[in-house]
Parts: sequence; C-alpha cells; structure tokens
Amino acid sequence: MSFSTEKKNHHSQKENPNPNPNSPLKKLGTRWSDLWLKHTKSKPLNQIVVAAAMQQLHSLSSPRKSNPNFPNFSIIDQTLLLSDEILLNILSKLPDSQRNVNSLVCKRWLNLQGRLVRSIRIRDWNFVLSGRLIYRFPNLNHVDLIHGSLILTQSSNILMSSNVLNMYIDSGSSPNWFNCEENMLPVEVIDNGLVALANGCPNLRRVQVIGASEMGLLSLAEECSTLQELELQKCSDNVLRGIAACGNLQILKLVGNVEGFYGSVVSDIGLTILAQGCKRLVKLELCGCEGSFDGIKAIGKCCQMLEELTLCDHRMDDGWMAAVSYCENLKTLRLQSCKKIDLNPGLDEYLGSCPALERLHLLKCQLRDKKSVSALFSVCRVAREIIIQDCWGFDNGMFGFATVCRRVKLFYLEGCSLLTTEGLESVIHSWKELQSLRVVSCKHIKDSEISPSLATLFTTLKELKWRPDTKSLLPSSLVGIAMGKKGGKFFKRT
Repeated sequence: MSFSTEKKNHHSQKENPNPNPNSPLKKLGTRWSDLWLKHTKSKPLNQIVVAAAMQQLHSLSSPRKSNPNFPNFSIIDQTLLLSDEILLNILSKLPDSQRNVNSLVCKRWLNLQGRLVRSIRIRDWNFVLSGRLIYRFPNLNHVDLIHGSLILTQSSNILMSSNVLNMYIDSGSSPNWFNCEENMLPVEVIDNGLVALANGCPNLRRVQVIGASEMGLLSLAEECSTLQELELQKCSDNVLRGIAACGNLQILKLVGNVEGFYGSVVSDIGLTILAQGCKRLVKLELCGCEGSFDGIKAIGKCCQMLEELTLCDHRMDDGWMAAVSYCENLKTLRLQSCKKIDLNPGLDEYLGSCPALERLHLLKCQLRDKKSVSALFSVCRVAREIIIQDCWGFDNGMFGFATVCRRVKLFYLEGCSLLTTEGLESVIHSWKELQSLRVVSCKHIKDSEISPSLATLFTTLKELKWRPDTKSLLPSSLVGIAMGKKGGKFFKRT
C-alpha cells in the first residue's frame, strides 16, 4: 500500500494548521538510521565496526583528548575508592568457597586475598626457596611442608599409604626394596627452606616437616616465638635438640620409624632432651619411637602440663608403663596400632595410677598379653571414658580386667569379634555410673543372649547404640523394652 506525497503533506498541514517556524523540532539533527544508511553505502560493515572499536580504545587510553561526552570506563571499578584495609575487611567476611573466585578479579584482589590465607600445603619446594611463598601469602600461621619435601617423577603413580605418611612412588620400583629416604630432598635444602620460612613468617603457629636437621629447626624456634604446634617426621635424638628451643610449644608429634618408608631412632636420650626444653607441652604423640621407663618418667616430671599422650606403633622397652603414673595431670591416654603394650610391666604395687586420667582409647592394638592388659587397666583405673576399637585378641578374659575401673560413664566397643554377650554383661554390671554404651560390629555379641538384667540396664542409660550384628533380629520377648529392630537401636535421652 502506498500514498502520494502531496496527500501526506496535505494531511499533516490539517493536523498542524499554524506551524511555529521557531519550533525546536526543526533543529533536530539527522536520524541515526539515516546516518547508518549513509555510511553503509560508502563503507563496508566490517570497516565501520573496526573504526568504532579503535575510537573507543583510543578514548580509554587518552581520556583527555577524547570526546568529553564519551563515558570514561576507568572509573567503573568503584572498589578503587576503598582503602586496602576496608576492602580486606570486606573480603574476609565472604565464605571460604568464594576466595578462589575473588582472586581472579584483578591483581589487587589477588594480593589482598593472599593476606587472608592462613594455612597452606606446599607441593613445590622451590616455591619456598624463591621467596614467592612469603610474598604471595605474608600472614601464614600453618604450613605443611611434608609433601613438598618429597621428590616425585612423572611415573610416580602408585600411592603408598601408612598411618602417618602418604606418598606416590615410581611404578618401576618394588615395595620390597623401596627406600623413602632416596625420594626426599637433601637435608641442606630442607634447612634452607625452613630458614627462609622462619624469616618471612615469624607468626607461624603450626608447622609440619619431614627430614629436617637440628639447625633448620633451631632457626625455626628462634624466629617463630609463637610456634605452638609441630609435626616432625623422620625424627632422631639429635634433631630434638633443635625442638628443645621451642619454649612455647604445646602440641608435638614425633615420627621416628615408619615401616616401609624410613627408619629413625628416638630413644630415652631424645625424650629427656625434649622434656627439659618443652616444658609447656599439652599434647604429645610418639609414633614409631623407642624409649623406656626413664624417657616417659622424664616427660612426666618436666612436662607437668601434659594432658594427652598418644603412642602409635611404639617400640618401647618393657617396664615403660609404670612411668605413666608420673604424668600427674594426664587426662587422655591413647594407644594406636601397637603390636604390644608392655610385656613385662612389673609388680602391681609399682605401677601406680594416673589420678587425673579421664579417657583411655585403644585403637587397632594387639591385646593378647594378659599382663599388659591387666597393667593398662590398673594404671587407668580412674578413667571415665573407655573406647576400644578394632583390637585383636580382646576376649572375655581380657575385658574382665576392666572391672578395676569403677568410674566408667562412657564405653564404646567396636570391631572386637572375640568378646561375647556374657563377657560384656559381666563387666558393665560392675560399672554403676555407666551412662552411655555403644556396641558395634561385634559378631559374638548376640541379641538372643541378652538377659533380663541386661535389658533392664539398657533402660537406665542416657545413650545407647546397639548394633553388634545388623543381620540378627531382636527376640520377641524383648520387644516390650523398645530395643530396636533388625539388630540395631540408638537412642539418646535429653
């Protein structure tokens, strides 16, 4: 459909019979569509786009010479108006899951985000020696250097694991002759890294390292006066001279010998040096360490603030258990992955007991020697919490020695297949203060063997988790006491 020009003009004159010659509508510029059509007729489209882009880039690079009406994109980042302290405070309020995203915004945010990082695990030792670690993360208080001390090759695709160390080894090596010490950095290199770390991060509170020497740890102790927690793997008596300078150390984990990885010796000499230097210890864990009565006694006499002692796969000489009673403020005694406890603990009158002990934990230990188990429960006779998990050889006879513990309020039993219902009942009836009981995965403890007296005891507990055998069914005679279904029941009184 089309209309003539005359008719259209005549129609517009009727709508506006008295047009104003000075109207501002007459001064309007050319429409954008007319300009676009005019330019497209003279230039190709791609040239127009390129010319517009170049003009925009030129105006951003030299805003003084650009069109004053053209927007200045350099002031769009409003965070430039905030100081580093204010922006750092804002970033610290954001969740940890968003920190990696925030560091990608710009270099300023990357540097500020690095100030918020407190803990890091090193994979490349050159990152420490070059100083990039301190420049990138100046406010660290926890550094894990263990994995960075290990040498990995491109064919290191087999994972070897133990209770204290995990590492990848070469696929061409055999575990029978594999030596972890050959896959560690030289001691001098590790010491240089500790020196650089101590000089750059004097506020360190926790450090984990492997294969360091006395001098490297001494520099760490001198520069980091606030160091409170230390894990040292491949430790020896000589190395402990450097640790003794850490006067404020409270939590210490020493790893001497790890079967299949490395072998180091921590004896009574090192334990005595440790006790005389670190008198403020609260938690001490000895893994694969040697020693005897004298070493444990020195720790008990000097470290009077010690509250938690853990022995993992220990190699102590016979008679060491009698020295535990010298730890007068000890509250937790934990034995883990121990092939033996104490084959010759001595006479009962010389064992003594820990007056402040509250918790006894036995995890994955060999409990086959009656003298050892009897002496252990005698030393821990005032314990209020006993946890026995995945221990071998723990039968009714071994558990019978626990009747000497009269103050037990919490008892957890898991993975002990030799203990029967009768043996369990005979002991827990002697614990008049028992409030919490958990029995899990003990196949010789049967629901069908629960006596009425034991069922009555269950009703007086504040917490009960009964799952010795998930395949068994509760007898119909015990349904009235609400003792669970399909072999499992858990309740907790408020």
